[in-house]
Amino acid sequence: MTSQTDVRLDGSAELRTEREATPGSAGDRRERRRPPEAGFDSYYGRPVLNEPTWQEHDIAGYLFLGGLAGASSTLAAVAELTGRPSLARVGRVAALCALGGSFYSLIHDLGRPERFINMLRVFKVTSPMSVGTWILTAYGPQAVCAGAADLSGRLPGLGRVATVGAGLAGPAVATYTAALICDTAVPAWHEGFREMPFLFAGSAASAAGGLGMLAAPLSEAGPARRVAMLGAAVECVAATRMERRLGPLAEPLKRSRLLRAGEALSLAGALAGITVGRRSRIAAVAAGAALLAGSACTRFGIFRAGMESANDPKYTVQWQRRKLS
Repeated sequence: MTSQTDVRLDGSAELRTEREATPGSAGDRRERRRPPEAGFDSYYGRPVLNEPTWQEHDIAGYLFLGGLAGASSTLAAVAELTGRPSLARVGRVAALCALGGSFYSLIHDLGRPERFINMLRVFKVTSPMSVGTWILTAYGPQAVCAGAADLSGRLPGLGRVATVGAGLAGPAVATYTAALICDTAVPAWHEGFREMPFLFAGSAASAAGGLGMLAAPLSEAGPARRVAMLGAAVECVAATRMERRLGPLAEPLKRSRLLRAGEALSLAGALAGITVGRRSRIAAVAAGAALLAGSACTRFGIFRAGMESANDPKYTVQWQRRKLS
């Protein structure tokens, strides 16, 4: 039993004014404070990740043009099989031009054309870059053949076969870039891997549908209007689900004016195309232009938001702690 008195130097006893816990006692352990949580900053506020060396006009343009090419080929194949020659021609020529632009952007970012050829020496299933290279290699010649046959008027049978072949490969071309950016360490891209392919597919479909509405006659633009409406709906739903699931990590996405503009333009263009665009040529052109602009804004917005999340150490450290806990 612990005594409540203390002995002074003069030998007299005195009652302790308060009880003192001995080192190692339960009271000392109860009073010991836990260390504070560390902040989200890195040393001197510098980024935790090395910022990707990709240039915005190259890679964001590549994402947009590649999606437009793949979805346009699929729309051209549908038009070819349903007897809509004008819409099929729009899709084939659009795929040819967009493919050329996307290849230019990719080669310009790589620096040397032979680097693309070097990637064909192996096929690695676990590498989105390797898989994407082979997808483009299988798709490109068919899209070029279909577009060249249409523009030259020669070998129409071969052109039809190439149109269908490019149309089958089109969805992979339109969506593999989502896997490509999600395979990086950029937080907003890497953690959006579930919804990003659907977002890219919807954005590509709305762009191809918009171009079909813009260039094809009203009598043949029915599939383009429906594809644009479906694509805009899928794009907006995927973006909303991704932002909700990512929580605080989605702040760069929510702050992006380009993404908000892309969603607004895509929905407005799709609604205008499916309603007044069915009867008015001017309305169809305006709706198609809005859809193309909306898809471009979405791709550039995704790119900028990813770069913002890579530059701010908060999004790297905070998300890793959340997953560990």
